Amino acid sequence: MRLAAMVLVIVMLALTGCAKKQANINTESGGKQVDVIRVATPNAPTSPSIYYVGDELGFFAEQGIKLEYAGVVPSPQLVAAVVAGKLDVGGAHVNRTIAGISAGAKIKAVAANTETSQAIPHMVGVVAKNSPIKSAQDMVGKKIGIPTIGGCNEYTPYAYMKKQGIADPKSKVEVIVMPEVQLDQALRQGNIDLAMMHKTADFIQERGEFTVLFSDFDVWEAIGGATPAYFSENFIKEKPDVVKRFVAAVAKTNNWANANPDKAIEITAKRAKVDPKTIKPGYYAKDAVILEETVTVWIDLLTDFNEIKAGIKPEQIYTNEFNQQVKK
Repeated sequence: MRLAAMVLVIVMLALTGCAKKQANINTESGGKQVDVIRVATPNAPTSPSIYYVGDELGFFAEQGIKLEYAGVVPSPQLVAAVVAGKLDVGGAHVNRTIAGISAGAKIKAVAANTETSQAIPHMVGVVAKNSPIKSAQDMVGKKIGIPTIGGCNEYTPYAYMKKQGIADPKSKVEVIVMPEVQLDQALRQGNIDLAMMHKTADFIQERGEFTVLFSDFDVWEAIGGATPAYFSENFIKEKPDVVKRFVAAVAKTNNWANANPDKAIEITAKRAKVDPKTIKPGYYAKDAVILEETVTVWIDLLTDFNEIKAGIKPEQIYTNEFNQQVKK
């Protein structure tokens, strides 16, 4: 249960050594009361940021919410940051939410963010064009480059290999961890054999030197790429109306980003001060509704790999009760 153990250590450190009193989220702006929600500053985004887009378009302001960017927080530390009160809301791939809750973190997902489609998967496994790797079987004994241990980038290739009939895939590959921005160079130099990237097949094809071996859509079709936003249970209990308004803003942003993918990229690139060519289109959950199957598939996978305790249920991970688009 390596992933859950890692999360538990981080959560305990947050609770015992880093805990801070939750900030008063009420403030005055132009005579109008707003609620401040602290979020992690998007770092080198590879797809449109819902926070930057919704902030730029005023969707959060419409709900009486002001986003406060609290600095870059690596995805493995987001759960601990929310538990400790450094952030009010966190969000990364759902497997980290599940692992955190399994380890004892009192958090709950409330709004869906990204999902997967065939054209716009959450992530892809990429090899050099002249690579001998043509199938899952060819991955055995090879080096896989990933941005972080315990993330979707690690477990997606395991799931792909297992689906293709390879038993105990974790023991059959060597994982190399490096920043995502370095993966292409490592692949180019032959330091790794396959890279897990948050890109699309079109994005890779346009660059000419690499090819996509598989995507998360090939593994789970549309249900594997969920990255829901979560609050601490205390925040939810104390400020349910703020959570409800946050979910409404995310839902509106998701729908707008799906309808305006190029503009969403432009806004994100401008706010993040990066080249828009480095950002792929995103595919977002309609109305920010969290689907049970997107949670269940990762509970099953992490349980199968003994990374979380047995018996975790979807209702422990998420709720749609604050989403006005869900029929009660």
